This record gives sequence, C-alpha cells and structure tokens, in this order.
Amino acid sequence: MSRVYNFSAGPAVLPEEVLVEAQSQLVDYKGAGMSLMEMSHRGKEYDAVHTEAVANLKRLMGLGDDFTILFQTGGASGQFALVPLNLLGAGQTADYINAGSWGAKAIKEAKNIGTVNVAADTSKAKPSRMPKAGEMKLTPGASYLHITTNETIEGTQMKSMPDVEAPLVADMSSDILSRPLNFSKFGLIYAGAQKNIGPAGVTLVAIRKDLLERSSEKIPAIFRYKVHAAENSLYNTPPCFAIYLVMLVTRWIDQQGGLDKLAALNAAKAAHLYAAVDGSGGYYRGTAAVEDRSDMNVTFRLPSEELEEKFVKEASAAKLKGLKGHRSVGGIRASIYNAFPRAGVDALVSFMREFQQRNG
Repeated sequence: MSRVYNFSAGPAVLPEEVLVEAQSQLVDYKGAGMSLMEMSHRGKEYDAVHTEAVANLKRLMGLGDDFTILFQTGGASGQFALVPLNLLGAGQTADYINAGSWGAKAIKEAKNIGTVNVAADTSKAKPSRMPKAGEMKLTPGASYLHITTNETIEGTQMKSMPDVEAPLVADMSSDILSRPLNFSKFGLIYAGAQKNIGPAGVTLVAIRKDLLERSSEKIPAIFRYKVHAAENSLYNTPPCFAIYLVMLVTRWIDQQGGLDKLAALNAAKAAHLYAAVDGSGGYYRGTAAVEDRSDMNVTFRLPSEELEEKFVKEASAAKLKGLKGHRSVGGIRASIYNAFPRAGVDALVSFMREFQQRNG
C-alpha cells in the first residue's frame, strides 16, 4: 500500500497509527467477538471508550467540572442552529463576527431564530483577514459573541481571542486542539471532528454548565443541550465508532507531546509552506493577510486559472491530493492539520518549485 499526502480540508487526514489500531480491532473488539460498531452504546465496552474520550478532551483543553463535553451529530452546520436555539432568548441579541464563509453561514442560520448583531464584518476583505479588536461594535448585555476561530475557505485564523463580557461561543471546527488556548474563557466551543480530532459523523460540544439552564423547554428535547448533558450524550444512540476514533486521536495527541508540541510542529509546517509562496517572486500569491494566515489551511493563487487546474492535476498525479481550493473562491488550498506529516509539506514545496520552473 502506498498512501498519498492528503491535503483535503475535510474529511481530512487521520494519524496512520490510529487507523492501524482501529483496523486491528475492527472485526473483534478486544476479544468481545464483535465489532464496536455492533455493540450496545450502553454496554461496558463502549462505556469505557466514551468515558476516556470525554476525559481526554477535558484534560487536553484544561476544562474543569464547570464544563461538560457533549458528542452530537450534524457537524458545525447543526450547531449554527442549536447555539441560538439554546442560548438566544426572546428579546435578546446575539453578537456575531463575520470573517468568512463559515461565519456568514452561522449568521444566516441564527437570524432565522432570533436577533443578531453583526459586530464586525471582514468577509469581503482582500486579502482575507480577521477583524481587529477596535472594529467590533458589541451589544451591551448580548446573549453571547459568536466567532469562527479558523476560516478554512479563506485561510485565516484568529491569533488571539476577543476579551468580552458576554459568553464567548466559538466554532473551532478546523483548528480545535491544534494549539494551546485558554479554553475555559469560552462559554461554548463546538467543532466538527473531521479535521483534527476524528472522522466525520461526530461533533464535539464543550459547554459551561451554567449555560445549560438557558435551554428552553419549548424546543424539542433532541435539540436541547441540557437534555444531552443530563444523559451523558446517550439520549439517543451516539456515533459510537466515530467517538472511538476521537478517543484514539486524543491518545495520539498525548503521545505527540500535547498541544504545545503540536502547535510548534503546525507552525513550522505552515511557515515552510508560506515561505515557498512568498519566495516565488509573485508566481504564487497568498490570499490571506500575513498577520492572520492560518496554520491549518494555506491558500494561494497562481497566475491563471488554467495554471491552477494544471497544478492540481499534476500534483494529484504526484500523490499530492486534495489541493483544489473551495469552489466558491478557487485557487489552491493545502490543509495541513495536526496529523498531516512534515514530509508532505516538504513534498509540496518541492513540487511547487518544479512546477514554477516548468511553467513560469
């Protein structure tokens, strides 16, 4: 077997060690005579998996007993609705920052549910960038402030978090557990797992317990955070195998040295790739403001769309897969999440230099 370098934005690369471990236990999980996918979610085998996954996440995020971890489905798109359904009461206003495609989608969904104030909007900025602190127009007494910490399509990332009185709600789908943060300063964090912590199918929610009381009895039980917290995410059958992989990935993060070590590795990978872009004499052009460049999603353009198509095709033939930019913006996007190896970045940089020599 020859594995490619997978630059896909999501579902994305998983640690090979995790895949091998899951493979070894796929048919007969720890001698139980059946796969974990076939077991009751209330059995002792799955309970051990679920308990460890929660404990690993809380430890890595430095969260105490005032937070609860939920495993849900529906991805970030589901949370775009569930956050305002649970946290935005009648007569209240929620502040949102719009810095790109995913922030805009969150705002659109929230406006269907309640009153939204767009506190800052840099979604149309060229180069793409995050708002500066002085640009935010916050609502006194806001129900919460919603941010997207990493915009995968635009290739921008918040390097510091807003300091606000309202509960801070963050979509961290594409940079969760990629760097150390003071996670306890947030009121709620959500993340689709399929970029940094597992496969598609499970969504992480970390919520401060006092915010659970905001869940109205008028919304369906399946949509209430409070109900899922009371049932330890077992109100309905959870995506057991996806959560098992989250458990394995969080173990792997510990084995790599934790978030500090991963952050250094991620920053080095990104710096190497950005240096190749910046050192090309303008042949490759970064699309994000330098101060806001993402360590997870490196976005750039070539001199023409025809060359971009050729670049993607030839890169794919060289086993550098998933480099085509999002259909809404075009260009090239290299997603280099936690599990993406440095060797893959080196291979892409070499390909970029060769491609420019042949087509410059």
